[in-house]
Amino acid sequence: MIAILGATGYVGSHYLSYLRTRGIACEGLSRAELDYADFSTFLGWLKDRRPDFVINAAGYTGKPNVDACELNKAECLFGNAVLPGRIRQACEETKTPWGHVSSGCVYQGRPAPDLGWTEDDQPNFSFRSPPCSFYSGTKALGEEMLTGAANCYVWRLRVPFNHEDSNRNYLTKLLQYDRLLDVENSLSHLDDYVAATFACWEKQIPFGLYNVVNPGAVTTRQVVEWIKEAGLTAKEFSFFESEREFMQEAGRTPRSSCVLDSSKIIDAGVPLRPVEEACRDSLRRMAN
Repeated sequence: MIAILGATGYVGSHYLSYLRTRGIACEGLSRAELDYADFSTFLGWLKDRRPDFVINAAGYTGKPNVDACELNKAECLFGNAVLPGRIRQACEETKTPWGHVSSGCVYQGRPAPDLGWTEDDQPNFSFRSPPCSFYSGTKALGEEMLTGAANCYVWRLRVPFNHEDSNRNYLTKLLQYDRLLDVENSLSHLDDYVAATFACWEKQIPFGLYNVVNPGAVTTRQVVEWIKEAGLTAKEFSFFESEREFMQEAGRTPRSSCVLDSSKIIDAGVPLRPVEEACRDSLRRMAN
């Protein structure tokens, strides 16, 4: 049986749907059903239910965006840094293998032209390497809490998208704005991400940290052109002249824009589609 923590959330609900579609025994948990943030409660549940694998998709992202994390720092710190440490403690005590949904937002930019950040690179957009958003800082702390964790995968998600209409979907978000910031990013097709991360467990690849992004990188302007080519909108988007202008007019906290290298997970035998293919496929499905 596979247990999913945070199963009512954006990512957790997709894990639940994926496993059910494949007929894999699973149990989705929300904190309303089981307070897995309480160590004793979660430890007792693990001893009683004995899941084969646990997926932690719980965390604090802030709604409608990361600016909310600046206003709710205690909740953000607990959900993204303290909670993973408690889950680690309970899973290690019961020798339960597990996977943790992390984020690629702990980086900014590229390490060098035509290169992406690898799992060996230290985060450069964190509390230890400011300035950063509070959200990014807590996600980096969460990864530190899991350094050396036994029987644990840490999977970095980056700007999730697919064909579904959701305010968490990057493509849907772009359609909601008239003026955008043109930046280069790695992206994670959400369904590809869920399938790839679960494949880590099925294929029994080595435990550890993995960037789970579709290979390649895109700019905001590229994605906008694909949106228009798909016939999803006829409006003309405008762009901020610089990130400084964006921050002055639309943002409260620094945003992470970065490119990650996904070769580690691919070389381990878990395939991922190129990001352009995944984006264009999602846009075609949105248009139909």
